[in-house]
Amino acid sequence: MKKFLFLLVATSLVAGPQSQAQSTSLPKDPPKMNLTAPLPANLFVELAKAINPAVVNISTTAIPKNMPRGGRDPMLDMLEQLYGLRMQQPQQQQKPQMMGLGTGFIIREDGLIVTNNHVIAGADQIKVQLSEDSKDLYEATLIGSDERTDIALIKIKPKTKLAVAVLGSSKDLEVGEWVAAFGNPFGHGHSMSKGIVSSKGRGIAEINKIPLIQTDASINPGNSGGPLVNTKGMVVGVNSAIDARAQGIGFAIPIDEVKALIPQLESKGRIARGWIGAALGDLDPEAAEYLGMGEQSGAVITQLDPRGPATRAGLRIYDIVTEFNGRTIDSSLSLVDAVSDSSIGKPTQAKIIRDRKPMTVSVVVGERPDDKAKFKKTDVKKYDGQKAPFNVGFTIIDPTPAIRTEWGLPDDMKQPIVIETTRNSAASKAGLAVGDVILDVNKQSVSNSKDVLKNLKKGSNTLRIARNSRIQIINMDTP
Repeated sequence: MKKFLFLLVATSLVAGPQSQAQSTSLPKDPPKMNLTAPLPANLFVELAKAINPAVVNISTTAIPKNMPRGGRDPMLDMLEQLYGLRMQQPQQQQKPQMMGLGTGFIIREDGLIVTNNHVIAGADQIKVQLSEDSKDLYEATLIGSDERTDIALIKIKPKTKLAVAVLGSSKDLEVGEWVAAFGNPFGHGHSMSKGIVSSKGRGIAEINKIPLIQTDASINPGNSGGPLVNTKGMVVGVNSAIDARAQGIGFAIPIDEVKALIPQLESKGRIARGWIGAALGDLDPEAAEYLGMGEQSGAVITQLDPRGPATRAGLRIYDIVTEFNGRTIDSSLSLVDAVSDSSIGKPTQAKIIRDRKPMTVSVVVGERPDDKAKFKKTDVKKYDGQKAPFNVGFTIIDPTPAIRTEWGLPDDMKQPIVIETTRNSAASKAGLAVGDVILDVNKQSVSNSKDVLKNLKKGSNTLRIARNSRIQIINMDTP
């Protein structure tokens, strides 16, 4: 009996590891793949021959508009974020200055060209070069543009019929598929890079409201607006941006979305979008604490057009919008997109929080009005203003007709302007800047400098200010 038990144990010791090895062995068979014929050796050579004739170089010039002292063009901040390059503020000169370089591609023989909105935004003159060897520069007309999708249409009057890029479809594009990006990187002339589709449907709301195609094909400054094409030579996207934090991460706008925009851009010059007449702010931790909302997310109404849809619907400053037209709102950008996509002229339900109480209001969405033309300003003059009390470190002045003209402010704006901040002061450290327009102090609306001085207090203060057409909340403590 003992001999039998000994043999049983010995057998189990020998067989056990073999059985375990069999159960944990790694698979050796490759995955099943439906592989087609290998890529032709001259594929990208032929793509270059087919697509390059339809790719154009775009240069823009602008007459610099004076900005408030200490001001900075927000477009430069966007370009730095996208491309990781330090952009220098243009000097205040009154002659046209080169503003930027980019790419476009011809989609119709009569000279219709697709590019990015940020390539031509703010330009007083747009020039198109058909090839880097050509000395001819065609003056282009802006047909239509849309900032939120970053698409623009321009047109030239060609001397002959032009080569065109054929628009394909991005719907059937697959991750891993070969693509090629064409453009004018750094202004060096026509260039081509290849890569694969890394991902589809990348939602990056800060860059574009349309989910983007991600690719590792090199997309550099100047490539913006160029075509992203598949191996059949069909345009599947419009090169738009790179992630400056990493290599090999570029983004393109899906061509199906672009094709849907082209008819409206060509006929109306812009995309009709919903509008409620409200300036918005994000409910960040500081704003949430200021409004006593804890960790609630949403978009804060910080300013209202007195004749806008939001005012007519009964919305108020400091209302927090948490849902609009059935879409959850977690930031000011998500509310902008929800409003933009809403049906114009129809009632839309908005869920808000007011004084910590949830409410539902009905808003009839209007159509976004055209941007008003900006004033050209004269040379900056020095003005004497009133210093804020408690040594917080800023000086304000009530706007006069001359100041409104110089600083490019609306004729009916009455609120005081910050004309000076003291270095290392409480105001400067809190982020208050020259050119800021003060709208209210400690939740008290102000209409002149005296109101600001009266409502400031020793200790903690909160200011609601307008800066570069945006509304911000600034918290600062007196020394």
